[in-house]
Amino acid sequence: MEIERKYLIGQIPKELNITKTREIEQGYLCTEPVVRIRRDNDKYELTYKSKGLMVREEQNLPLTKEAYMHLRAKIDGRLITKTRHEIPLEDALTIELDIFHGGLEPLILAEVEFPSEEKADAFTPPEWFGEDVTFSPEYHNSTLSRK
Repeated sequence: MEIERKYLIGQIPKELNITKTREIEQGYLCTEPVVRIRRDNDKYELTYKSKGLMVREEQNLPLTKEAYMHLRAKIDGRLITKTRHEIPLEDALTIELDIFHGGLEPLILAEVEFPSEEKADAFTPPEWFGEDVTFSPEYHNSTLSRK
């Protein structure tokens, strides 16, 4: 189960405690239901996501690089490329700051995953977070792949 909140970011603060940076590309074989392929640095996977906005079922399966490249040629819409920075928060939470490239520039989104809906509902975002777009399907990556 994936429980996350998502926010638009207008400007990234200069002093962030970035603990990890990853280069990600992902494409969608289907958007209803969501079937996604992803390269996350040198890790490849196929993901199924159920319907939903803040709470969704998510299943990940490993892929070989060869299988990923084979499926990548079959995606619908654009291949999304982004840089993801991980920034720790209190209560063992992590901000995933996604800086999109290519046709989705200058979009920047921050996501925070939670262990429960109660924690997600009680979350107070940092001041530098912009609009909460958790409940806007317009900012799902599967939707962005079709724009």
